[in-house]
Amino acid sequence: MTIAESSFRSTGRSRFRRSLSAFMAGLSIAAAIIACVALLSVLVYIVINGIGSISLSTFTEGPVPQGQPGGGLRNGIVGTLILMSIGSVIGLPIGILGGVYQLETNTTFSRTLRFFTDVLNSIPSIVMGLFAYLIVVLPVAAFSPGHAFSAFAGGVALGFLMIPTVMRTTEEILRLVPTTLRDASLALGASRWRTTWSVVLPAARGGIVTGVLLALARIAGETAPLLFTAFGNLDFNVRLDHPIDALPLNIFNYATSPYENLHHLALAGAIILLAIILILSLAARYALRGQTME
Repeated sequence: MTIAESSFRSTGRSRFRRSLSAFMAGLSIAAAIIACVALLSVLVYIVINGIGSISLSTFTEGPVPQGQPGGGLRNGIVGTLILMSIGSVIGLPIGILGGVYQLETNTTFSRTLRFFTDVLNSIPSIVMGLFAYLIVVLPVAAFSPGHAFSAFAGGVALGFLMIPTVMRTTEEILRLVPTTLRDASLALGASRWRTTWSVVLPAARGGIVTGVLLALARIAGETAPLLFTAFGNLDFNVRLDHPIDALPLNIFNYATSPYENLHHLALAGAIILLAIILILSLAARYALRGQTME
């Protein structure tokens, strides 16, 4: 083979690679545009059809009998905040400590735990709701049938949903902390747990907060687990041992109702839920920005 023939073949392969790269980049751009158009279509439809139903009464009034005008989403908004708070109390300590354990140990158990954490991240939320139903609702029903469905049971289901997300996020963020910080702390005589608590965790607090906020944004819109646990409540309730309402339940029930005014309330609830998730997502981006600056 002459030098000219080798150069010609090399040029041909280079052109083919560039053409293939441009083609795949075009496919990626097209896929991204399709995804954005689909997302924007949903958002625009919800905002256009639901923004007119948002008023002060939406936040201050509870539900009215079906078929009658008026009503609001007060019960669902308060219930969602309560359920998210219970889920955070249950899920955050377990998730953060579990992430620290997975990072600081390299045993067969920790590797197995990491594998099952990844599996739990992909499990449908309705499975978590069924699990909470089996371990909370049914045992309580055996002793006190009137308090079987409750805000606590709903919070347990949402807390279980938070755990795998927070665990994996915490572990990956802690891996980004420079090993020199750990070595410097250990060289000064600090114990391993003191190093983790006083050096590693503060250095990664921005990323950990990001994972927490993303987990909260995920559970804010969950409906299936609450059908098995919180159940919903037409009356205003803040007691943890009674059924409680939530925005996702409101949206589900009102959207399937035959009444037009409830359809508008469902769209208003969707806008409020989107606003909550948007605020949490923006807070997560700000926390991640703070972590990057550090």
